Amino acid sequence: MGDADGGHPMSGPAPTSFWRRYVFSTDHKVIAKQYLFTGVAMAFVGGLLAYVFRSQLAWPGEPVPGWGPVGLDEYNALVTLHGMIMVFWVAMPVLVAGFGNLLIPLMVGTDDMAFPRLNMLSFWIFFLSTLLVVASFFAPGGPPGTGWTLYPPLSTSGMPGAWGVDVLVLAVALEFAAFLMGGINFLTTAINKRARGMGMWDLPLFVWEEIIASIVFMLSVGPLIAGALMLLADRHFGTGFYDPRAGGDPLLFQHLFWFFGHPEVYVLLLPALGIVAEIFCAGARKTLFGYRTIVWATIVAGLLSFIVWAHHQFVAGIDPRLAAPFSLTTILISVPFSITIFALIATLWGGSIRFSLPLAWAVAMVAEFLLGGVTGIVNGSAAADIYVHDSYFVVAHFHYTLVPIALFAPLAGFYFWFPKMTGRMLDARLGLLHLVATVVFFNVTFLPQFALGMMGMHRRIANPAAFEFLREGMPLQELSTVGVIGLLVSQAPFVVNLVWSWLRGPVAGANPWRATTLDWQCPSPPPHGNFEREVVVRRGPYVYSPPGSAEDFVPQDAPDAERAGGGAVPSPLVQPAE
Repeated sequence: MGDADGGHPMSGPAPTSFWRRYVFSTDHKVIAKQYLFTGVAMAFVGGLLAYVFRSQLAWPGEPVPGWGPVGLDEYNALVTLHGMIMVFWVAMPVLVAGFGNLLIPLMVGTDDMAFPRLNMLSFWIFFLSTLLVVASFFAPGGPPGTGWTLYPPLSTSGMPGAWGVDVLVLAVALEFAAFLMGGINFLTTAINKRARGMGMWDLPLFVWEEIIASIVFMLSVGPLIAGALMLLADRHFGTGFYDPRAGGDPLLFQHLFWFFGHPEVYVLLLPALGIVAEIFCAGARKTLFGYRTIVWATIVAGLLSFIVWAHHQFVAGIDPRLAAPFSLTTILISVPFSITIFALIATLWGGSIRFSLPLAWAVAMVAEFLLGGVTGIVNGSAAADIYVHDSYFVVAHFHYTLVPIALFAPLAGFYFWFPKMTGRMLDARLGLLHLVATVVFFNVTFLPQFALGMMGMHRRIANPAAFEFLREGMPLQELSTVGVIGLLVSQAPFVVNLVWSWLRGPVAGANPWRATTLDWQCPSPPPHGNFEREVVVRRGPYVYSPPGSAEDFVPQDAPDAERAGGGAVPSPLVQPAE
């Protein structure tokens, strides 16, 4: 039981001062909110940059409303910072750190992270990196305009934004340090702080996905850190790692970057799939189909993610004999993810579907992500990639992959776990408006870009009207830009819903979705220390509609005596046959 002052036998007494409770907090739930809302704020910054450079593409040379004229160097900087922010300062803090911090301790039935002070330090290092990436836009000489991949020789030369490159590299380094700390915490908590009776095969799938994502991140980030140090050495100490005139090779940086960069896509994807799985089970009232198969498929995908990176370099001058093996591994890695997607769809099949906004968002995520995955096969084939490489076909594919991961899945998670974070429900009508508008304008934005890519639109052209063969695509450029504006405006209902519901929304109760995992077996919002009694796990994570039960779900920690009809509750990984 909790102590009289609101403490927990393991976590100690609850802090009482404002600064210790809400700013320099060691409580994983507060740190989760700090990550989530920092990521949301940066999403609007990245979205604003997208609006500006897309307006330049649609109406070249005309002042952008609310911004002004966009020069060519400024265009490069806008694209660079948009990409960096969306991948490293939106998707990473929201999907990996935000939901990971919120859910891992709750789902494993413990009071907090294994290293609470390290957890607090990780957020503030991340927050410092956030300030630096914003500051890079105001660096002497202008912001960095190298593209978000920081390729040499642009990033090693005296091009505009040279100081901005240094600030951006430092920001990335600090962010990576923060997430390495977070990964250590996630792994230690999930493995060493599980509730009594909880084995590894009793973990909810979301926890498994966070574990594998943390391992993949830790194993892949080293080469990029080394590559960044060599980049700084080339810039300031006269070394020649990447400069051909000094015996270096700019392709070396591409190898180091993408050895991390492609596993990074899966570091983001895995928590997103975990979010979808939790929502699908609660919405379908069914056990997750193929639980162990999904876990093993995810482990295989994590291993394969380290041997696919060179499909980004099919036209970069690498040995052509490498094309076939990297094409093969790129196509092979689609197999374990196909298994996961089909398992998620099978979870819905035949279920007693309870329609909810989180379920609708999760279904939209899978539908949009499938289009990104299917078009990725084109890029994975060396022969086809030679034609579409660096075109807007790749831009469309990339966004059909990343936006469902970094926007649709987190929003599904927000709608699902908002009652747990705040104790209140979000408004369903505003949420439905938000969903419909987001889906419509997302497709209006990126579907035309497939066609633009096949027309020959290169991803780094700031003024397509300057090229006669691209002028016929200008109506599609305008349509895509209207889509971006609509996509940004579509988020207004979410902001209104978030603020209003937090203050005045209906009281949610501890388990509004009638879900089985431990995160729903504590009060909403959870108190300091999370659980009011010691948690003892008696079964697997997804026991829905078992025979002889008065309810259509049985929580992981429910005693056998709480079931109507008597008998022991099985701990199945597969739904018992009716």
